[in-house]
Amino acid sequence: MSKLFENAVVSIQLGVEDYQANDPRRAISAVRNFYAGVLLLAKETLVRAVPNADLSDLIGAKYKPVPDGSGGVDFVQDGSSTIDFVTIGRRFKDFGLSIDQKALEELNRIRNDVEHLYTQKSGEAVREAIANAFPVVVQLFEHMDEAPGVHLGDAWPVMLEAKALYEKELRSCRDSLSHVEWISGTIAKEGLICPGCESKLVRQLDTDNTQQSNMELVCRACGEEPTVEAAIESSLTEALRGEVYLRMKDASEDGPQYHCRECDNETYVDFEGACAVCGHEYGDEDCDRCGSSIPLQDIIDGEHSGLCSYCSYQYDKLMRE
Repeated sequence: MSKLFENAVVSIQLGVEDYQANDPRRAISAVRNFYAGVLLLAKETLVRAVPNADLSDLIGAKYKPVPDGSGGVDFVQDGSSTIDFVTIGRRFKDFGLSIDQKALEELNRIRNDVEHLYTQKSGEAVREAIANAFPVVVQLFEHMDEAPGVHLGDAWPVMLEAKALYEKELRSCRDSLSHVEWISGTIAKEGLICPGCESKLVRQLDTDNTQQSNMELVCRACGEEPTVEAAIESSLTEALRGEVYLRMKDASEDGPQYHCRECDNETYVDFEGACAVCGHEYGDEDCDRCGSSIPLQDIIDGEHSGLCSYCSYQYDKLMRE
């Protein structure tokens, strides 16, 4: 067993022990140790994929070109920083290795929440961290042809139980929302997250209620009671994050999430054609001056109703003359 692998296993075990203590004072160390262990395990996976490579070359976060003395360049590590959960997904992709990047992001988010917000119900947050990291841990051990139960010892059944408890709680929360008549198909599919701690453990107090606007919500992770508007806005932002990034990266386009002038929330979804909170529809509009289709952003932010941004500019220019 390499020292890197041994440290990974010990860190995960320490995190699970802290979780088992059920002491709010040990919640931060539980997530921190567990987080560190998973990250070390990912680094060990890269090492085993190319065993003859130098460790610093594998886990360095930044590189810079330097002359190689023969008219070319070598790439060497720039600084001492190593890959973290933000960059490790890209490194795995470059190596042709699969990893649950979404679970990594959620684990990183929970670690930040527990360290910076320190929710009152920190035990639930730790359990959620373990549950979200569970598929990643399984994947990493599979990449290395190792059995997690063999190496993690008593921590493994605790992780299995934590995952099962979290999934049971998540099903209960989702069931409490199952009869709601959602305006947005995205929310109906993805569910709600807490705007305070971003946990998925948001439930409705009245499980028989079907009206979206009448929901009374509570987060089982932090105890916050978010408004319907805040929960839907946060949930849309999380669910559409990838689409927002791709639109901006590939075409420098806005969307799909916009501001709704009717309810003053960032909850208008262009491909659904309605606001997820109030159901307001902007519809398609053609410019009264040039006849071209008015982009949704111009319909929302435009100063002159019925005019595209160019014709609005021309109108303002004419008025100034």
